[in-house]
Amino acid sequence: MSWKVDVDGDTCIGSGMCAALKPEVFVLDGATATVVTGEVEPDETVLDAADSCPAMAIEVLEKGAVIGPRP
Repeated sequence: MSWKVDVDGDTCIGSGMCAALKPEVFVLDGATATVVTGEVEPDETVLDAADSCPAMAIEVLEKGAVIGPRP
């Protein structure tokens, strides 16, 4: 099982929180973050990155269902 991770480049403000938490998944590319790989192994830190995003620009999906950011 893997999770699909996406960063909305139009919403991202480039705070770098995600890249600081999980640099093997997220990188800053200029003024916005991007995902190194769109699919990752389940990892609580990926959800923490989605939860910590001040712009709520990160979406984590499992089997098509949104699991992050958490409410």
